[in-house]
Amino acid sequence: MDLAPLPTLLIEPIVRAALLEDLGRAGDITSAAVIPADARMAGVIAARQPGVVAGTDAAALAFRLLDTAISVAILTPDGSPVRPGDAVIRIGGPARPILAAERVALNLVCRLSGVATATATLAAAARPHKARIVCTRKTTPGLRALEKHAVRAGGGANHRFGLDDAVLIKDNHVAVAGGVQPAIARARAAVGHLVKIEVEVDTLAQLDEALAEGIDAVLLDNMTPDQLREAVCRVAGRAVTEASGRITVETVPAIAASGVDLISTGWITHSAPILDLGLDWEG
Repeated sequence: MDLAPLPTLLIEPIVRAALLEDLGRAGDITSAAVIPADARMAGVIAARQPGVVAGTDAAALAFRLLDTAISVAILTPDGSPVRPGDAVIRIGGPARPILAAERVALNLVCRLSGVATATATLAAAARPHKARIVCTRKTTPGLRALEKHAVRAGGGANHRFGLDDAVLIKDNHVAVAGGVQPAIARARAAVGHLVKIEVEVDTLAQLDEALAEGIDAVLLDNMTPDQLREAVCRVAGRAVTEASGRITVETVPAIAASGVDLISTGWITHSAPILDLGLDWEG
């Protein structure tokens, strides 16, 4: 997988904030009390269960920020499948800062690998159809860039990163604006020519109304596979079709078979279980 890493400039504030939260006002008082100042250690972060890895750069940075003398080698890059026992990151150097950074590094790589693994599971369920799994803005506050990167590591794609990316007219927008047509008209009059406009519809009648306005994409919310197939036929390639609602491993195959372009879900970022990885000491 050709997955470009996130810039360190973007990752560092997130990792630094996590370290500051953990170190508190006095630092790692346990390691300072128990571990001799000149003690050294080596170890590997290894997988405890099968999955897809993500967040290795963030985990590595947690160690480097505490002490530049720590050597860190990423053995399994983001987007790679792992099995139990596979080594992901090798670490060596002063023991105190390694132990102080351990939990933050593991929190990040376990969380993000969980997102990647959940995405990969849904992506596999959508095959062999063209539908791509995409994430939403239902992300952990402060971790959006990392979690969306993890979605890509798992073979998915990204929806909006924020409210300023594109216009997404949802049901409450439609209700307050007075209908699909006036909402789209106001959006088109307000935004620039490069800004895409997507509208959420709950019924085929709303879909027809949206298509009459020439929108760029349509979010087909909580429709059955039969309704989705009919919607795809009505769209006939005039807009990107996105299915959302009730997305699970069990429902994805039928949804993907309807012919939609995208399947969006918040579950892969807000509720994905972690992938279990741990730091194993090498004596």
